This record gives sequence, C-alpha cells and structure tokens, in this order.
Amino acid sequence: MLTSLFLSARAFPSLITNSSLNPSRNPSNASKIPQFDQFSENSRFSDAPIKVPTTAPWMKGPLLIRPDEVLDTSYRHEKRIRGQNAEEKTFKALNRRESGVRGSKAMKKIVRKVEKLEENSDSEETQMDNPVEFKSLGRIAEETESGKRFSGKMPWDREEEKFILRRTKKERAPTAADLILDEGLLKRLRREASKMRKWVNVRKAGVTETVVNDIRSIWRLNELAMVRFDVPLCRNMERAQEIIEMKTGGLVVLSKKEFLVVYRGPPSYSSEKTNSEINSSLYEREADRLLNGLGPRYMDWWMRRPFPVDADLLPEVVDGYTTPSRRCPPNTRAKLSDQELTYLRNIAQALPFHFVLGRNHGLQGLASAIVKLWEKCVIAKIAIKWGALNTNNEQMADELKHLTGGVLILRNRYLIILYRGKDFLTDEVADLVDDRERLLRRYQHFEETKRESDIEISVAVTNHKQLEGTSKTGTLSEFQELQRRFGEMEMTNLETEAEKAKLEKELKSQEHKLSILKSKIEKSTTELFKLNSLWKPSERDDDIEILSNEERECLRRIGLKMNSSLVLGRRGVFDGVMEGLHQHWKHREVAKVITMQKTFSRVVYTAKSLEAESNGVLISIEKLKEGHAILIYRGKNYRRPSSKLMAQNLLTKRNALQRSVALQRLGSLKFFAYQRERAIGDLKVKLVNLQDCASELC
Repeated sequence: MLTSLFLSARAFPSLITNSSLNPSRNPSNASKIPQFDQFSENSRFSDAPIKVPTTAPWMKGPLLIRPDEVLDTSYRHEKRIRGQNAEEKTFKALNRRESGVRGSKAMKKIVRKVEKLEENSDSEETQMDNPVEFKSLGRIAEETESGKRFSGKMPWDREEEKFILRRTKKERAPTAADLILDEGLLKRLRREASKMRKWVNVRKAGVTETVVNDIRSIWRLNELAMVRFDVPLCRNMERAQEIIEMKTGGLVVLSKKEFLVVYRGPPSYSSEKTNSEINSSLYEREADRLLNGLGPRYMDWWMRRPFPVDADLLPEVVDGYTTPSRRCPPNTRAKLSDQELTYLRNIAQALPFHFVLGRNHGLQGLASAIVKLWEKCVIAKIAIKWGALNTNNEQMADELKHLTGGVLILRNRYLIILYRGKDFLTDEVADLVDDRERLLRRYQHFEETKRESDIEISVAVTNHKQLEGTSKTGTLSEFQELQRRFGEMEMTNLETEAEKAKLEKELKSQEHKLSILKSKIEKSTTELFKLNSLWKPSERDDDIEILSNEERECLRRIGLKMNSSLVLGRRGVFDGVMEGLHQHWKHREVAKVITMQKTFSRVVYTAKSLEAESNGVLISIEKLKEGHAILIYRGKNYRRPSSKLMAQNLLTKRNALQRSVALQRLGSLKFFAYQRERAIGDLKVKLVNLQDCASELC
C-alpha cells in the first residue's frame, strides 16, 4: 500500500493533496505516515521521494525530497557535523597560514612542552644512557629527512634566534616620607589622603607665602593638607614636591596627577637640607658654576635644574654702568646672516635658562649680570615668569637691547634670547685695545713733532728757500697756501654750496630715472602697436533693424530678468566673447553682457564694438549691482555663422590678455614719468632760488 502510494506520487504528483500531507485532518491515515528512522533502516526506499510531515502556511504545493536529504536534528547528527567542521579546520590549517597552528610560535610551544616533559619525567624507562648522542642522531635524521622532502630549511628554522627584551619599568626612587615614616603610619596617612576632597590651589606664581600660610593653617586642625598645582609646576611634579617640602617643612605622602598631599611631620622631624651637589649631574654642576656670582637663585623654578638667577631681586639701577664697548673684527660684518641666526637658535635650544624675569623696567642689574655672563657664554637665555602681572616681553627685550647692545635672537611670551654679537669685547680685551690705541697716538705725536723740527732745520739751513726734494703734503705751509689762494670761506657759503650740490645730485638722479622711464614707454608702445595691428575692428552696419519703443521695452525687461549672462573681463572684446554671444543667441533672442568697467564712456565704447562685431541690435545699457549690463538683441533675420568664419578679425584670448597687460603697463609708466617731470621741475625751481639767494649774499 505504501509502496504503491509513493509510486503513484512519483508518477502523478498532482494526486498528492494537502489532506494527505496533514495527518491531523485525516486521522484514519495517521498510522500510515512513515517515520524518519525507517528510511535509514530500509535501503529499498533510498531512491523514493518522501512526504514532509508538516507544511508551512505559505507553502501552497507539496514538498518532495529524497530520503537521504532529510535533516536529522538529533544529538548524534550534531556530533557528526562538529566532527566535519573540525576536519575542515584542520584542512584549512594545513593549507593556510593561521596564527597558533603553524609557524614559529607553534613550534616554540611544542619545544617548551617537550622540555617540560623531559624535566618532569622520573621513570627509568624514559631515561636513556646517552641523551646527547640521541639528540645528535635525532637532529641528523631530521635534517636528512627534511632535506629529502623539502630540499631546504623548514619554515620554522632560523639561523639566529632573536631574543626580545622587554622594557623594564623605571624603579621608583624612595621619597623622604618612605625613608623617615613607619610603614604602618605611612599606610594610614595614604588611606586618609585618598579620601580628602578639599585642597589649596597653587597658581602660576608658584608656592608663594600665601600658599604656605594656608597649608600651615590647615595643619593646625588636620595633620594632612592637599595641594593642587596649576601650570607650569603641574608639568614637573617632582620639582613641585621638592619646592613644597622645602618651603613648608612637611613630607609628601601621596602624589596623584597634579595633586600632592603634605604631612606636617612627626614632632621630632626637622627638615634638613641635603647636599644635592654631590648627586647632581655634570651638566647641572657646570651650569651652577656658570651662574655662580650673578645673583640669587629662583627656587620656585618649574623646569629641570639648574635653578636660574631671579632677575627681580637684582638692583634696578647700578652706579657707573655703561654699555660695553664694541668693535667688529677686520673683514667681518656685525650683522648676522640667516644661516648664523638659525645655528645660534639651535644652540640656544639646548642651553639652560640663565635668568627669570618678571618686570618690564629697571633692568640695569640684569644687564650688568648678562654682560658678566657673556664673558663665559655667548648666549643669554631669559625666561619670563608665569603668573607675573602686566609683563610685556617687547618692552623687556627693547630695554635689554639698549642697555647691553646685544642681538635679539628670539622673543615670545615665554622667553627672551640675546646674543652678545660679533663686535662684543670683554673688559680685558677692551682694556688691551685702549692701551694699544694710546700707544699708537703717542707714536704719531712723536713722528709729527720730529717731522716739524726737521722742516724747521732745513728751512734755516737754506735761508728760507724750500728744497726741491721735500714734500708739502700735510704741512702748515700747504694750509697757508690754500688759504691765500681761496681766502677764508664763511659758514653760510659752505651751507649754500652743500645744499646746491645736494640739489644738483638729486636733479641728475631724477633725470636719469626719467630717461629710463621714457625708454620703457617706447618699448611698451611698440609692443602695443604690434598687438593692435592684429585687431581689425568691424565697421558698424548702417542697415540696422528698426525696433519700436514697445519692442525695445519688452526686450529690455526680458534681458533684465535673465539669469544667464556673459561676463567681460580685462581682455575686453575678443573672438571667445563673440563665440559665447552667438552661443547665447542660439537659445534665446536677447543676450546680457556684464562688464566691470567703471567709466561710462568705456562701457558705451564696448557696447558699440559688440554691436558692430555681432551685427546685433543694442537695446540698452543698465547699471546693476554687479556692474554695467549691455543688452543686445540678435535681430529678426538672425542666422548663426559657421565656426570657421566666426570672429576672424579679432584677437585671440592670449593676445587679448597681452594687449590688456601692455595697456596697463603703458598707463603706469606714463603716470610715473609725469611724476618724475614734476619732481625735476620743482628741483630746478629750488636750484634757481638758491642761486639767487647766494648772489644776493655776495
């Protein structure tokens, strides 16, 4: 019965109805519905179709599948699928490069496990008499086998083993609280410090007396005080900790971000200053030796050591201070080149700050300290105090330049860098130069007196007759002879002669410049003439279409409402403009041309040239926000010309630009030539007036 049913279903699939597929509707046939496990046992139904026990509501027809394609949702079937997935993964691992399956990492793991097995194996069966020999034999076997198979090295073999050294953490240096306080007390204090929510703010000015007084007032009620640091000290919390411990005499027990918790210390604690000179680096010791003797140090310094000199504590006025003498060495220029300036800025970047400044005026004490520093270092680096009121780095730099005569390399709101200059002389060198000049003047005086005495002796011997071989250059007789020849000249005549020579020199210069301008005008005129010869403007046609006033008004309104327009630039009317105009007329009757020319006469000239070149009808010229709008009507009998015959008599775009530039250049040259001519005329008038004044005085 069942077999015949399936056969009939295969032969006539239309005979299977929904009632036969749903056992709930036909309970009499429910016992005849086949089970899924029957097909796995009976192989004779392997090729026969099967009826699915239930159908979805959206399925209108029967679903026929083969028995071996029926899905088994049992646990045994899931195991089989998982096994297949594992086989697929291993197959992929053998053919693809995946992390953790092949490569050096996996081989290292295998080697570690084998080493652990060898270390943990205690049984005598696994032990060998000669393990070294076994290892060597195993290596030889592996090498021969791998050489036969792959004829080379294995993928995980490497010539040199690379070791990766991990970055070691910096060991935290023990603080004063760690060394002095007990461990239990320190833990308790840190636990209480982590619960604190009120603090004292340290502004840009640093740990001032007000901050110290606030911390000590808190210590009267509580043994801990929290401090919050603002810039610049928050960028160097180690330095902030040193400053707060030095000024308050407490101990920092907790540090987190920009906060420090300070403990007032046990009763027996006394702040002792340690000698940091021994532990400091060579760089700091040399910088301290350089700054020693220049003035008091600024202990609230927020950057690395050494501590710079506090320029605000230096005297405002120094008795007998003068700007140091300067003299440039021979064959050198005092002015710095760009390369030298860059080199000095690079050097100054690595140098420590020498001074800290917070006031704008009264810097003679700082200037004398800078001059003293320049004897050892060519650059003086000055930092501007954070939080100082009304600081003006420009005024600071100007006054320091005036007092020291140095060269300003760099200036901003954070620092000022001064270079001593190439012509700077130290006190010792300046004294040597003065002594040398004094000695030279003494020798010159001796030579002059000796020469005069020799001349007197020679005149006395020759009975007041001058010898032929002697020279009168630079002698008193030469001066007397010149005085007799030209007479004594008054000071007023000297001034007028000097003014006259100055005017003549200026007149000659202006005439030379005018001649250069005239030659340039001639050259520009010839270039403009060549460009104008390429342009042959068309004549206006007398046979123009006549339009009534109503038509003109209608066309004018149409043109003003148009959004599309043709813009004329500095090139004016050239062949590209005419092509664009005919392209506008291809789709509409009126074309709107906007020109940026300011003079109305030039706008009218442009409108007439457009009308003549295009054979259109000029409607009107309107003043708009963008410029002047020229409305041109194409005419009732308009025919678009061919591209070959279009605008053959006009300039190209390139030539039109050259013509515009030449016109602009010619106009500028003529304007400057007119100015020169006026200046020459004024100079000639002044010269004539000066000559008249000189003649009247004579």
